[in-house]
Amino acid sequence: MTIKKIFSPKKPLFWLFAITATISISIIFIFFAPNLFFEDEADSYLYVRDDSTIEDVVANLQSSNNVFSVFSFKQAATILGYKKIRPGRYQLTNGMNNFKLVRMLKNGRQKPLKLTFNNIRTKEQLAARLSKIIMADSLSIIRLMNDSVFLATNNFNSNTSIAVFIPNTYEVFWDMDAHELFEKMKKEYDIFWTDERKAKADAIPLSPVEVATLASIVEEETNNKAERPMVAGLYINRLKTEMPLQADPTLKFAAGDFTIRRLKMGHILKISPYNTYRNKGLPPGPIRVASQNGIDAVLNYTKHDYIFMCAKETFNGEHNFAVNYAEHQANARKYQKALDDRKIH
Repeated sequence: MTIKKIFSPKKPLFWLFAITATISISIIFIFFAPNLFFEDEADSYLYVRDDSTIEDVVANLQSSNNVFSVFSFKQAATILGYKKIRPGRYQLTNGMNNFKLVRMLKNGRQKPLKLTFNNIRTKEQLAARLSKIIMADSLSIIRLMNDSVFLATNNFNSNTSIAVFIPNTYEVFWDMDAHELFEKMKKEYDIFWTDERKAKADAIPLSPVEVATLASIVEEETNNKAERPMVAGLYINRLKTEMPLQADPTLKFAAGDFTIRRLKMGHILKISPYNTYRNKGLPPGPIRVASQNGIDAVLNYTKHDYIFMCAKETFNGEHNFAVNYAEHQANARKYQKALDDRKIH
């Protein structure tokens, strides 16, 4: 019998072969054929929120214009039982097939990302920055940072919760909520506060949160990292003698305006727990997110006898230091004259 007769359309073997071939081709097309393509050949990411449905996932893929066949993806998702949606940030690679894509989504194999933040002053700024990187929205982050009951379980309060966030680069997952974010930052906070750092804080003596509070003031006083231990030493001298800190940045924080160039009597007289002209000791909490450099500047402060300082009349970010009020007044007059000359009011 010839091959032609064996595979004649009238023979069952022909139809078996035809059906098998069709199924094989369909399987290859649905599961293993490349289905994602990117013009620049760079990887892309699919963001799946916690309230997403399978239809949302399909719509997101379709809107990217990088999917060759949405139909084949739907078929693969159905056959592989992709029903439970796992939120996350998923890496899409050029030439990825549906089998790998569906398995990744089904198993929640998302790609971690780098969480970086620095130069942050307020909770609102911090929440806005973080919400641009992770799924948690800014409102939920702020609410948690003001949640006295939750914060008390971690020995923080609404004034000190910002101290948990120490600027660095952290590896996190995009789908974390506000609680998971705080837990991550608290874990990193505990790692940062080594026994050596705690011992240095005890020797001042200050608690870790108090160190962060003082560091936030020091950082607002000077951008000059080399000068920060000097400034920290001055404030520690004031704390030890129970002299008011009289830190200008705390007045700006109390006024809610860090752009103030020249403080006036109204700022000094303002009633606020953050007014270190009216109140002795440290304010209730940090006035900005304290950096590692600022914290270490306090822990390794320069020991000296200075108790006064004034910004230099050169406006280079440095300060003139003094051990008595007469010297300080001379420095202050030079700075005030420089302000007048520049018409800064």
